[in-house]
Amino acid sequence: MSGINFEITEEKLNEYADNGYIIVRKLFDEEEVRKLKKCFEDTEEVVQNKIKLLGGKEVYHYHGKLSQKNAKSGGTFLWHQDYGYWYKNGCLFPEMLTFFIALDKCDKGNGCLKVLKGSHKCGRIEHSIVAGQTAADIDRVRELKKKLELIYVELEPGDVLINSCNLLHCSGPNDSDRRRWAYLMCYNTRHNNPVKVHHHPCYTPLNKVSNTAIKECENYTDFGGKKFMNPKEMPSY
Repeated sequence: MSGINFEITEEKLNEYADNGYIIVRKLFDEEEVRKLKKCFEDTEEVVQNKIKLLGGKEVYHYHGKLSQKNAKSGGTFLWHQDYGYWYKNGCLFPEMLTFFIALDKCDKGNGCLKVLKGSHKCGRIEHSIVAGQTAADIDRVRELKKKLELIYVELEPGDVLINSCNLLHCSGPNDSDRRRWAYLMCYNTRHNNPVKVHHHPCYTPLNKVSNTAIKECENYTDFGGKKFMNPKEMPSY
């Protein structure tokens, strides 16, 4: 599926329901990726499609983050579900998803994501703190790996992985001489507004902009109205 005419078809809805994820190739073109990189180094064009994937419910931007795996930096992430974190934030339903936008090439060599295809159907798995990370129950993951296909999510810059909040995923270390950066946009439904106030936003209406908004934007430094968190201080993602 290409980002040029990005639309969630019935076929893609079924693929998402079966596998727990879909990949959109070149959702963001070279100019858009360049501008995103510039913002982080010195889009809401997908809103309607998120609504489809989350059952037609109104969605809002839950939070975003820059995932940085610099060259020779390691950076292993243990097997987990995003809902393993978000459940504890007071989100009662798994009506949540993530857009993983590759800013750099992501492959096995520099620690790309790995997913267990169809693992979202298992529901929420118990998570605990392991080596400073919130990780899914290792015994259950071990058994699931015997039954489900392991997929290496290799992406080119501008490609996007859209994944269910219950999809099991992890990533290996980046021991290569290449950087692996990605921007993650996480979304929740208004219906699933958290029942407790925490470090991520509760429901805030999402204002749509045009598909050309990234290309038109020249403001790379004004982060007024935005709240940033120190990853070392975050109780959860």
